[in-house]
Amino acid sequence: MTIPTPGPDPHPEPVSPPPPTGGWDCHAHIFGPSDRFPYAEGRGYTPPDAPPAHFLRHLDALGLRHGVVVQANAHGLDNGAMLAALREAPERLRGVAIMPAGTTPDVLREWHRLGVRGLRFHLFHPGHRPNYRRGVGWDAVDALLPTLRELGWHAQFWADARVLPDEEERLARLATQLPVVLDHLGEAPAADGMETPGFQAFLRLVRDHGAWAKLSAPYRVSLQGPDYPDAVPLYQAVQRAAPDRVVWGSDWPHPQIPEERMPNDGRLLNLLLAWITDPGEREQVLVRNPGRLYGN
Repeated sequence: MTIPTPGPDPHPEPVSPPPPTGGWDCHAHIFGPSDRFPYAEGRGYTPPDAPPAHFLRHLDALGLRHGVVVQANAHGLDNGAMLAALREAPERLRGVAIMPAGTTPDVLREWHRLGVRGLRFHLFHPGHRPNYRRGVGWDAVDALLPTLRELGWHAQFWADARVLPDEEERLARLATQLPVVLDHLGEAPAADGMETPGFQAFLRLVRDHGAWAKLSAPYRVSLQGPDYPDAVPLYQAVQRAAPDRVVWGSDWPHPQIPEERMPNDGRLLNLLLAWITDPGEREQVLVRNPGRLYGN
């Protein structure tokens, strides 16, 4: 049985002040259309269609030029919907794929030409995301690392903060070989504060070991929507730790989030602009940093 999930708020609030020209949303997903790209059998959730045209409208509504499409669980290891989005808007979109250890270098080289710039991996605690299926882990990292380095790609990790103390050393070693990008602050519960072992490991990886962080999805960290005040210290600490290695992402269309917690995308960007008040730092997070990570 799969869990149906709602779609995003169709009325994003106006973004003010306007984001800097050439801004990026560095974490979003494409779903379907399901009549062309069916959802995977055995998936953990069923989203409403969120095709490329809807994502481009989302970017336009927020005043952003570029977006990064991250392969999503509902499509399993079939990256066809994500790749179709890159073909539809190659000047605006980049991609992050999910592929298993046996993937051949020629496949990834072809995807590079389409705009893919990284692979996503998963490090979950046994109790984390029980309905998330087909995640790929260290076996795929080890097998695909030579091609990742050849192509200049990054390794993106959706990692539960609870596993980070045990995985910190290995992630730090990997970060000496290629960019390592960490999603959603490890979903470290903001209500537990900043001193938890998981969040402190996340912070060390960014501050001391060269990892990148996505200032994304505060609703996955905090239950205090719509402004998530208890999450603000965590996000600001990460941004201060490595201002040249943080990017922002909306997590549109917010898969697996119930309707009562569904965020407003304009408000999410407005929150970032309120948390980071210096215009130069805003441009760094929204334009310059993602340009380095995805723009080539």
